[in-house]
Amino acid sequence: MAFKQLSSPHAHGSNQTQRVMLAVALACLPGIVALTCFFGVGSILNIVLACVTALLCEALMLKLRGRPLGFYLSDGSALVTGVLLGIALPPYCAWWIVVVGSASAIVLAKHLYGGLGYNPFNPAMVAYVILLISFPVQMTQWAVPEALLSNDKNLPDLWTAVTHIWIAPGSNGYFDGYSGATPLDVLKQSDAMSWDALKEAEPILAQGRWAGLGWEWVNLGFLLGGLYLLYKKVFTWHAPVSMLASIVILSSVFYFSEENSGSPVFHLFSGATMLGAFFIATDPVSSAVSTRGRIVYGAGIGALVYIIRTWGNYPDAVAFAVLLMNIAAPFIDYYTLPRTYGHRKSRSATEKAVADQ
Repeated sequence: MAFKQLSSPHAHGSNQTQRVMLAVALACLPGIVALTCFFGVGSILNIVLACVTALLCEALMLKLRGRPLGFYLSDGSALVTGVLLGIALPPYCAWWIVVVGSASAIVLAKHLYGGLGYNPFNPAMVAYVILLISFPVQMTQWAVPEALLSNDKNLPDLWTAVTHIWIAPGSNGYFDGYSGATPLDVLKQSDAMSWDALKEAEPILAQGRWAGLGWEWVNLGFLLGGLYLLYKKVFTWHAPVSMLASIVILSSVFYFSEENSGSPVFHLFSGATMLGAFFIATDPVSSAVSTRGRIVYGAGIGALVYIIRTWGNYPDAVAFAVLLMNIAAPFIDYYTLPRTYGHRKSRSATEKAVADQ
């Protein structure tokens, strides 16, 4: 009697990594649209330049390492790194900021450790922290929403932005009149005022609904993209939900015990909260791998974000929190391995798999 072999147990289709990376890039679109609507075309220019630089650096490093260019360039990982870094950088920052950041992400944070799958740290966040520490002035000049510009000014159009960023970079002072404090900057610099008084005194908070004009919609855009990725099962809910829950719990506790800590809704929909929860904390390479580990990992990021925002020197802290938890991810995995099938108890990473008696 003949038997028909249906398929190999290890058969697989097209490039899974490429499909995941393209899905992540697509999910960023709602947030990018919101950024563009409120802050102009600067973020789009950042993304374009960051992606081009990331792909060129990726090709250079692959060539130096003797790896096939076509296979690795087509996986989309360098493209997503460029997109995430471009989103995180202030609009209208100097072109060399974007180039240095993208090159650092690909060369130092990715290929220095062996390429995709071997990097212990999130490349985009490594680049962001390098830039923030090296160029603090340029990295804190975020554009203000167009509605807050004085004298009926409008945000620069595409050609004006390209001219002052790429063609004539020496005139980057042109954008000084378009930069201002973010909602998190306002909260950090106004320790003497209560939260209610601060909302009435600061236009960026007074004209917003929950977390500052423009920023709440940007975060809603990334929340929408994150829900799309959850629907497509690109990642599980454990890390983003635990991160957001941790922020809500801590901000709720201190919102009712301190006058100027910011409401839970403010912390959820300001800064890079949703971008960090759904696009950074879910990085499968640099995060914890077990289900319980992802919950601990995400909760740790959320706690560090709130602690640094409230008592640290930086108004937003997603990049620092993610990198600190990247360091802790192997330790978390060590103690949160799932129970092996056929055993009653879970075991540590180095413990021998001996059947329970």
